[in-house]
Amino acid sequence: MRYKDNWEETKSRFVAWWRHSRIDRPMMRVIGRLEDPVEPLEIIEPPRTPMEYHLDVDRKVKELRNFCRTHLFLAESFPSLNINIGPGSMATYLGSEPVFSWDTVWYTPCVTSDWSDWGPLRYDEDNYWWKLHLSLIRKAKELAGDDFLVNIPDIIESIDILSSLRGAQKFIYDLIDSPDIVKKYIKQTDELYFKYYDAMYEIVKCTDGSSSYTVFDIWGPGKTAKVQCDFSAVMSPKQFYEFFIPSLTYQCNRLDYVLYHLDGPDAIKHLPAILKVEKVDAIQWTPGAGKPDGGSEDWYPVYDMVRNAGKSLWISIEEGNFDDWIKKADKIVKRYGADGLYLLFPITELEVAKELIRKAEMDWG
Repeated sequence: MRYKDNWEETKSRFVAWWRHSRIDRPMMRVIGRLEDPVEPLEIIEPPRTPMEYHLDVDRKVKELRNFCRTHLFLAESFPSLNINIGPGSMATYLGSEPVFSWDTVWYTPCVTSDWSDWGPLRYDEDNYWWKLHLSLIRKAKELAGDDFLVNIPDIIESIDILSSLRGAQKFIYDLIDSPDIVKKYIKQTDELYFKYYDAMYEIVKCTDGSSSYTVFDIWGPGKTAKVQCDFSAVMSPKQFYEFFIPSLTYQCNRLDYVLYHLDGPDAIKHLPAILKVEKVDAIQWTPGAGKPDGGSEDWYPVYDMVRNAGKSLWISIEEGNFDDWIKKADKIVKRYGADGLYLLFPITELEVAKELIRKAEMDWG
C-alpha cells in the first residue's frame, strides 16, 4: 500500500486480534500529523449540497489522498476510503428514499399501510440507489488502485433495515401484533443482505480475498463486517432473543470475521445473548452521546462480560490529553491484558503518536 509502510505486519496483527491473541502489544490505531505534506496537495472544490457531500467519489478520493500526504499511518492504522449512502443504505435498495443532510442520511418509511400489502422483499438489480451505489464503489476502486483500500459500505442488516422501511414506532407494534410476519421479513432481509454484501465484496476485496469495513477501522483476511441491531434499545431481552439472535447467527455463519457494534447503554442488557453467538469475534462498544468515552472505568462491567466470553475488544479512547489516554489505556491493559485488545486513539501530532507506540512496546506487552 502506497501510504502504509508496515502493511504486512499490520495484517498479521489483525489476524492475531481476530483470534483473541496478540503478537507483542495490543493492536492500536495511531495516526500522526506531519508538519509538511510529503507530496503536493490537490485543490478541492467544496461540496455544494449534502447529497454531493456524501456521493462525490472524485472529491472523496482527493480528500483521502491529501490526508495521506499530511499524516503518517502508524501501528495498525491504515488508509481506506468510505463510500456510504448513509448508515443503512440497504433500505434504499428496497424502496426507501434517502434524505441527505450534511452529517448523515435519513431514510423515509415506505411500508406505510401493512406488511401484507407490501409483499415480499426482492432483489431488484435495476433499483436506482443500488445501481448508483455499486457504480460509486467501482469508481472508487478504480481511482484508489493499490494506493489504499476501499471499504465495504455500511449497508446494515436485519431488524434495523426493517425499522427504516416501516418507521420505528410502527415497527415496535409489529413485533407485538404480527410476530410471524416480522420473522418472515427478517429472513428475507438476511438473504438479501448477502446479495448486496457479496456484490460489493467482489469489487473491493484485495487479491488475497481480504477486505476492510467502513468507519470501524477493521480489516480481515476474508469477508469482514460489522453487524448490529440498534433497534434493540427498545426491545426486551425476550424479544431480542426471539427475533434477532437467529438472524445474527445466520449472518455470522456467512461471514469470516465479525465485529458486533453495541450501541448505547440501552443495548447492554442484550450483551449476554450476543456473546453466546460463537462466531461473533469481537465487540465494539459505543457509549452514546453525553457519556464518557470507551476508556472510562464505567464500562469495565461491559468489558468484563466480553472478556469472560473469550471475545476480542474494540475500545476507542477519545477524551482528554495524552496523559489521560495513557492512564486509561494503562488501566485497561492491566485489567484485561493485551490479548484480543484493539485500542483506537485520536489523530495527534507525530511525536505524540510515536510516544504512544513507545509506551505500548515498553509497558503493554
